[in-house]
Amino acid sequence: MSTAYVVVTLIAAAMVGFSAVSVFLRAKWVVQPMADYGVPMSWLPWLGTAKAAGAVGLVVGLFVPFIGVAAGIGLVLYFTGAVATVIRARWYAHIPFPLVYAAPVVAALALAAAS
Repeated sequence: MSTAYVVVTLIAAAMVGFSAVSVFLRAKWVVQPMADYGVPMSWLPWLGTAKAAGAVGLVVGLFVPFIGVAAGIGLVLYFTGAVATVIRARWYAHIPFPLVYAAPVVAALALAAAS
């Protein structure tokens, strides 16, 4: 296991975890755009839970690689859905926001595959 893999994975987990907490706390800068995209507010607990589980899975994956890979794949699918939701809502300027969170997850998966 390389140092780069550990560092990138922990950064990815921290970013996704922060995003999950922001959803759970219903931070206005998170909730308002989601409402603008047409995401039902009743979905917020489920979306936050998915992010939190992914963040935990990335950290557990440092010790149980299969879990980390599964969490990474799940998060990539989650953020792909987020990009699709932004595109469907025609808020094209907001496409980079989910990609910022997806990028370290993809990097962690790539480093895991290289290990």
